[in-house]
Amino acid sequence: MMVHGLSGSTRWWARNLPALARRYRLYLVDLPGFGAMRRLGRQFVLADAASWLSEWMRAVGLERAHLVGHSMGGYVAIQLAAGLPELMGRLVLVAPAGTPTGRSMLGHLVPLLLTTRYATPAFLPVLVRDALRMGPATLWRAARDLLAEDVREDLRRIEAPTLLVWGENDPLVPSAVGDLLRQEIPDSRLLVLEAAGHVPMFDRSGEFDATLLAFLAGEPVGE
Repeated sequence: MMVHGLSGSTRWWARNLPALARRYRLYLVDLPGFGAMRRLGRQFVLADAASWLSEWMRAVGLERAHLVGHSMGGYVAIQLAAGLPELMGRLVLVAPAGTPTGRSMLGHLVPLLLTTRYATPAFLPVLVRDALRMGPATLWRAARDLLAEDVREDLRRIEAPTLLVWGENDPLVPSAVGDLLRQEIPDSRLLVLEAAGHVPMFDRSGEFDATLLAFLAGEPVGE
């Protein structure tokens, strides 16, 4: 099960699907207000996202699944794994949000602009289209609520084997946060992908896919 980040959609996993679908049944989730779910008229509420995701799993008959979450989707994945560990197989957190940086909303503007600089050129049209589909009100509200969260108290409650994946050049959620999470999550390992930014599954899709498949198969990856 794969959950996108802020201003994202299932399209952010497009480069990963061919390799992963050969080995696993994939469930791609658009959170309420994002991607295909923007038309349903349901407002996105960050505090309810993990509960909504667990209900979604039950609705589609998923009693247990491996969970991959990127950025804001990583925050949601942390909440779900900490609160309902029985639903988790293995957990993959890709530059997850939710750790305080001390920056204000305006303070995140420069890192956000740098994110586009380090992104793969082919990703930029995907980012722009999804951001426009989501709309500024949802973006502002979700970003504001996300900046007010702090997942550190939840990390030690994660029971699932966890892989942390970061891009070396991530200006939005620096790889130093990965070191913090690795120390706090009991059974976790960290992998930093060279020449990747905030969207490493798109920037370095081949290496990301190979690492993810190895981790899900129980092989040792990362540090």
